[in-house]
Amino acid sequence: MASSETSSMSGVPSLVNLCLGVVKHDLLRGDNSNLLSGVYHLSSDLFDRLLPLLPPLALQLLQEQLPLDFWDDHICSPDSYDFPRKKRRCVIFESAWETLYKARWPDCGHKNRKLQLCSFHDLMKRRETKHDFIHDWQQMYWETHLQNCLDAATEIASFPSFEGHIGETKVPDSILEYIGYREQFPDLSYDPSKFSYHCQQFGSYASCLRLADVLCVAETCHLLRNAKLECLDLRWIKSQSEDDVDGLCKLLNQNRGTLNSIKFMFCKFSTSSLNAICSSLCFDGLQTHHVQHFSIKTSRFLDNNGSLLPSGLLLFLSSGRSLSSLSFSDNNLNKNCARMILNTLLNASSSIHVLDLSENNINGWLSHIKWQSTSNMHLPSGISNSLKSIRVLNLRNNILQKDDVDCLRYAQIYMPNLESLDLSDNPIEDDGVRSLITYLEYSCKIVELRLENCELTGHGVKCLLECLSVLEKPPTSLSIGSNYLGSEIGASIGKFMSKGILSLDIDDIGLGSSGFSKAQEEIVEDLKIICINISKNRGGIDTAKFISKLFSYAPELVAINAEFNLMPAESLAIIGSGLAANGKLELLDLSGNASCENSADASVLSKYEINGKLVIIDLPSSAPNVPYDDDP
Repeated sequence: MASSETSSMSGVPSLVNLCLGVVKHDLLRGDNSNLLSGVYHLSSDLFDRLLPLLPPLALQLLQEQLPLDFWDDHICSPDSYDFPRKKRRCVIFESAWETLYKARWPDCGHKNRKLQLCSFHDLMKRRETKHDFIHDWQQMYWETHLQNCLDAATEIASFPSFEGHIGETKVPDSILEYIGYREQFPDLSYDPSKFSYHCQQFGSYASCLRLADVLCVAETCHLLRNAKLECLDLRWIKSQSEDDVDGLCKLLNQNRGTLNSIKFMFCKFSTSSLNAICSSLCFDGLQTHHVQHFSIKTSRFLDNNGSLLPSGLLLFLSSGRSLSSLSFSDNNLNKNCARMILNTLLNASSSIHVLDLSENNINGWLSHIKWQSTSNMHLPSGISNSLKSIRVLNLRNNILQKDDVDCLRYAQIYMPNLESLDLSDNPIEDDGVRSLITYLEYSCKIVELRLENCELTGHGVKCLLECLSVLEKPPTSLSIGSNYLGSEIGASIGKFMSKGILSLDIDDIGLGSSGFSKAQEEIVEDLKIICINISKNRGGIDTAKFISKLFSYAPELVAINAEFNLMPAESLAIIGSGLAANGKLELLDLSGNASCENSADASVLSKYEINGKLVIIDLPSSAPNVPYDDDP
C-alpha cells in the first residue's frame, strides 16, 4: 500500500520544491534585501538544492550580494569538510554556471572536433598538458552571452533604415528567455530588454569579443567602458579616411593596457586609417605597445595595391616588444611588401614566434638575401631576436617555386630555430624538394613540414623521406597529401612511419590497394603515430587491413581519417576485430565509403566505446551511393 501511495505521488512536487520555486521567481524581480537575507540563512542542503534551479539573472544576483562572511556562518554539509570554505563556495557556484553554460551552448567549442583532433599543434598540446584547464564558467557564460547580444545589435544596426542609439536596441526575446527575464516583471528598476543593460551589467566579464564595423563607433566605446578587453576580432572595417575609424581608435585606446590580441578580417584600409589604428594602440609619448598577437587576414590596403605598406603599420611592428605572432594572410601582398615586413622585423626588438604570410603572391621575396650571400656582401652583424625566435613560418599558396625554396638555405641564418614550415599549395616540384633537402640537412630543428599540393612525384618524395629518415631528429609531423605519388611510394611511407612520426597526412596521393599493402608490409615495429590521414586513396579492403595493423602497432593512436577509400562492407569486420587493441582512439572517420553504410557491422561500430570515450564512426545515411572519384 505504501509503495502504491509513493508511486501515485511521484509526479507531485514536494513542499520544499514549491518553496524553492517561489524563491527563484522572486529573485528575478530584483534586489530584495529581506529575501536575500533569508536565502543566505538557508541550511546548506537547501541552499545547494536552490542553486541548480536558478536562471542566470537570479544566480548572478545571489552571487553578487553574497556576504563575505557567508561561509563562516553557514552550516556545511558533512561531505563538504574536505573543501576550504572559500573553495567550496567557488565549487558549488561554478558547478551551477557550468551547467547553465553547457545547457545553452552544448556544442560550443566542439564544432570543429574532427579538425582539432587532426591538428598537429592540438595533439602536441594534448600530450604536453597533464592537467585540465580551470574554467571560470561564470565569466565564460556572460562573455558568450554578451557576444550573442552584440551579434543581435549588429544585425539591427546594419539595416540602412536604422537610426538612433545602439544601446537602445532591443535584445531578442530568445536571448532574454535564456537568462530568466520575463516581461511580467514590470516593477524592475532596470530594463534587461535593452542592449545597453547587458553591456553595463556584463561588460566587466568580457575579455574577448568580436565586433563588426557598425559597432566600431564611439557609443560602443562608452557601452563597453567596464570591459578590460584582451582580444578583439574586428570584421568588415571599411575606411576611406582617419575619421572613419575614430570610434574604433577610441575603443582600442581605451583598452590598450589590456589588449594582447587583435585580428582584422574582411577589411579595407586606407593608409591614414591604418596609421591611426596602429597609433591608437601605442602609449602616449612612447612608440611601444603591449600587443602580442596581430593579424590582418583577407583584407586590402586601398592606397597601395598591395605593393607598399603604411608607415604607421611598419612602425607598429618595429615597436612591439611583446609581439609574438604576426599574420598577413590573403591580403594581396607582393614580394615588396613581404620584404618590407622582413626588413622591419630584422630591426625590431620583439620576439616573433609565428610569421604567417600565406595566400599572397610573394614569389622572389627572399632573392635579395641569396644575392647578398653569393656576392660576398656583409650580412647584418647583429641579427635581431624577432627572426631568431621564429618557430613557425607559413608560406602556403604564394606561387613559390624552386628558387624560393633555394633561398631558404640562405635565410636560415636569420631563422635558425624554425620548427614548423608550411610550403603547401606552391608549385615547387621535385627541384624544390631537392633544394629543401639541402636546407633540412643543415637545419635539423624542423618538427613540422607541410608540402601538400606542391606538384611532387613519387621519386621526389622518396628522396625526401630517405633524407628525413637519417636526420638526427626527423620531423614528427609530415603532410604530403594532394600530390600524385602512386602506389610505389607505399613501401617508403611504411618504412618512414617507423622513424618516430607522430602526425602523417598522405591524403589523396594515389596509394591504391597496392600502396596500402606495401606500406603495411614495412610496418615491423611499434609506432609512435598519433594522427594519420589516409583519405581519398581508393585502397579498398587493403585500407581496412592497414588500419587494423595500425591498431596493433600504434598504441598512442588517437585519430584516423579514412574517408573515400572504396572500402567494401567486409572492411568493417576487419576494422572491428582490431579496434579493441587500441585504448586511446577518439576519431575514426569512415565517411564516403558507401559500401560500408548498409553493413550489419556499422551499427555495432557506431556505438563502440573504449575506456568510456566514444569512438566517432562517421557513416552518414545520406552519403551518396557512389564511389569517390578524384579524376578532374
